[in-house]
Amino acid sequence: MQEVYTLEQARELAALSRSISRQIGLLIDRRGRVEMVIVGEAGAILIPALPRGRSGNERLRGLRLLHTHLTPEGLSEEDLMDLLFLRLDAVISLTVSPWGEPVQWQQAYLLPPNPENKAYRLEPPQPWEQAAVDMRGNAEALENELAREQEDAHEQDDLPRAVLVSVATTARPEQERNLAELKELARTAGLNVVAELVQRVKQVNPKFILGKGKMAELEVLALQGRASVLVFDGELAPAQLHNLADITERKVIDRTQLILDIFAQHATTKAGQWQVAMAQMHYTLPRLVGKNRAMDRLMGGIGGRGPGETKLETDRRRIRERIARMKKELEGLRRQRAFTRARRSRQGMPVAALVGYTNAGKSTLLNTLTKSSVLAENKLFATLDPTTRRLRFPKEREVILADTVGFIRNLPKELTDAFRATLEELEAADVLIHVADASHPELEQQLAAVESILFDMELHTVPRMLVLNKIDRLSPAARADVLAAYPHALPVAALTGEGIAQLMQTLEEKMACCGAPLQTRYEELYTKELVEHYAESETAYLQ
Repeated sequence: MQEVYTLEQARELAALSRSISRQIGLLIDRRGRVEMVIVGEAGAILIPALPRGRSGNERLRGLRLLHTHLTPEGLSEEDLMDLLFLRLDAVISLTVSPWGEPVQWQQAYLLPPNPENKAYRLEPPQPWEQAAVDMRGNAEALENELAREQEDAHEQDDLPRAVLVSVATTARPEQERNLAELKELARTAGLNVVAELVQRVKQVNPKFILGKGKMAELEVLALQGRASVLVFDGELAPAQLHNLADITERKVIDRTQLILDIFAQHATTKAGQWQVAMAQMHYTLPRLVGKNRAMDRLMGGIGGRGPGETKLETDRRRIRERIARMKKELEGLRRQRAFTRARRSRQGMPVAALVGYTNAGKSTLLNTLTKSSVLAENKLFATLDPTTRRLRFPKEREVILADTVGFIRNLPKELTDAFRATLEELEAADVLIHVADASHPELEQQLAAVESILFDMELHTVPRMLVLNKIDRLSPAARADVLAAYPHALPVAALTGEGIAQLMQTLEEKMACCGAPLQTRYEELYTKELVEHYAESETAYLQ
């Protein structure tokens, strides 16, 4: 049986702690060796930054904390938080009498998932002489239990497990709607959501987002769900991201980072990959934190006298240089697509662009109208790169139909800027076909979000048609309510073909009534000299 401490250790710790009127802590490994000695204050002890924990959600740190208490109280809330956040084998308090003698000890340790959903067990105090407990065996048994739970989880789902977090000042129903969308984003990104945490606050904590109590609750949820990722709704400031990463050893990402990751997974063309990479670098640049000062001042020395350049400054400069190179590449892409649009304009080919909230069914509608086979999945942001197809009307009139990346509320600025070359298809469009999911419970909010983005892009003056897709998913009563709320909308079901004929007829009439302005709209956006320049460079661009 292994002892929690030796009797000599207990006497020396108690006497020394009382003599300096401070708490003293020992971090002890599973072999009983003291790894670190910590001197705290009279009523608390602060554990300094420790090396990263052993890998795996089923692994503990392999250290237990033994520290003195100068008052009769047992383990405090702070002690239990250290146990949770640092994944210690155990936290043990040794109570010291006013005369510097040990009195009693108390321990707390983590628990595997259980029906009561308890994260830890707090044992009752014991006389200080009775300290014969198999600490190593208990810790290894807990790790084995966590490993079995992890194996069962992998058999059910190999995806990384995540906890979603929403902290906002908005009303609870709105938070829950936003969290439902975040859950769909997480699913698209390849995460298995095991728990959710929602907190409504008067003012968001600028340092940690969450208070200490809620942060502990979050850690318990992640521990019980064996989650390795924490996903926050909204965008975290660089300081908040850094502070959260210091508290928990789990991966912390925000909504913007999650969307960027989805874009990176779905980008198939070189142009799309460039745009996503540039957006990711714009996001990363202000969040770079220098962690290794061993390579600071790299540019000093012979030929570079002066303070030199730190490793962090070097990383930032390299990212800026990569962004500048990609901007040049994307400018070439923008010119090539501008030339294509100029050629269409000279041929008198009007353009209709499909816009709308992500997963509203734009690609499916494009396939149905043009009999194409563009990728269409029941996922957010399945389409990133613009796709154009010719749509022929019965009266031998043709129009270019363009499908572009879907929109989402609070579209990250990094993505809007990076995908400017892609979204220029919308600027050259003669008509925007706003496709919305009629069956979505947040139809009104999604319509408003798209209209807001179009206004920000200065596209609100372009003629638009509202198409309510997936109308077949609604009951007759719900369909009547939706059509009454949006009397000018065209109800369609892209998968079944319902309403497609009416949509074609309305689109043809809208194109016909526009007439001449359709053929000259491009020249209004791009000058005659620019068009001639692209015409002369046609061979170069095609190569």
